[in-house]
Amino acid sequence: MTTRALLAALRRREPPDPRALEAFAKGLADRSVSDAQAGAFAMAVCMGGLGPEGRVALTRAMRDSGRCLRWALDGPVLDKHSTGGLGDCVSLVLAPALAACGAYVPMISGRGLGHTGGTLDKLEAIPGVSVDLDEARFRAVVDEAGCAIVGASPDIAPADKRLYAVRDVTATVESLDLITASILSKKLAAGLDGLVLDVKLGSGAFMKTEDDARALAGALVETANAAGCPTQALITDMSQPLAPAMGNALEVLAAVDVLGGRAGGALLDLSCALGGAVLAGAGLADTPALGAAKMREAVEGGAALERFGRMVVAQGGPMGFVDAPARYLPEAPVIREVPAPRDGWITAMAGEALGLATVALGAGRAVETDRVDPAVGLGDILPLGHEVRRGQPLCRIHAAREAQAEEAAATIRAAISIGDAAPDLPPLIHGRVG
Repeated sequence: MTTRALLAALRRREPPDPRALEAFAKGLADRSVSDAQAGAFAMAVCMGGLGPEGRVALTRAMRDSGRCLRWALDGPVLDKHSTGGLGDCVSLVLAPALAACGAYVPMISGRGLGHTGGTLDKLEAIPGVSVDLDEARFRAVVDEAGCAIVGASPDIAPADKRLYAVRDVTATVESLDLITASILSKKLAAGLDGLVLDVKLGSGAFMKTEDDARALAGALVETANAAGCPTQALITDMSQPLAPAMGNALEVLAAVDVLGGRAGGALLDLSCALGGAVLAGAGLADTPALGAAKMREAVEGGAALERFGRMVVAQGGPMGFVDAPARYLPEAPVIREVPAPRDGWITAMAGEALGLATVALGAGRAVETDRVDPAVGLGDILPLGHEVRRGQPLCRIHAAREAQAEEAAATIRAAISIGDAAPDLPPLIHGRVG
């Protein structure tokens, strides 16, 4: 079936032939499908959808458009994916903790997108660390440390890379079918035995409503399971930053504080909940609750920190990083407090505005070619429900220049609401799928 015939069938809202989708994905990878055809496909799917069977077929086809990894290890190969949030450095805690619990975690991750941060950018804040490893080195790090966090090589799901670039310029990024195939094609190409998904909900997430988050979680879980990878999802809160920091070096420091037992809170709780779910699914724990307890024990006993240190060194970072992370991480030249304008309680945060303020400081990219400043961001962010006095710092801005700090301060004052009474706090986990 030709690409032209596939597009005609989609225009007529007919279920796509799986063989046609397979041929289309191969055409994306070898560029025999034109940009115009790719754009027409994305728009047709965005307008009419693929249906559950078509979504599975596209995911498999994009997974198989490049190399699929296979592993021969003495434990299950597990991973996690987040739909993106603020202060979300869970991967830096979860990957080494899973490794300490007997799993292997070959995490193929991404960079910042929109108002949210990227795991690769965070890890690269550590001097010397490389996330661009060839397959031999990637396998060696996973074998040595039990986990590795890297970028996708060009031969992993190349159809997705091509289609994503087209979606970005054709206003078709938000298609449920295309989001699902994009996320899962890369994850499933890593040869996983189990996957847990963190689908964010709230002001700092891409999905603002619970209905949208549940729809995405359901599509992801159904598709991944049908494609042969046991998968479950947690729908989690993103009404505020997960860690008390936003920005690359600042979030690395927050993650190491958790791994080193110096901090806890939502970052630790969510890391353990996600890890517990995937450990139970892989048979390394009898229940998700027991899996979460196992994760917490790995963190509190120091085994997870040791694994993280091993991974950092194996990926080119300094030997003593986990013992004194602040000694190695870059610091911004301008650090400025944002004082509370009145007494009261922190009742709400405009999460997307906070994320965009962090990007404007240089912690993310407005366009793909922008250079990330690893030192800038927001630190010591007070959480929802915290009682404050007038003049008390709501957070600290870490900036490269005074003018940037001034602009960020104005955005933050508008984004953080202070009321006369303590608010009802949302749950960290809104639900589970799968």
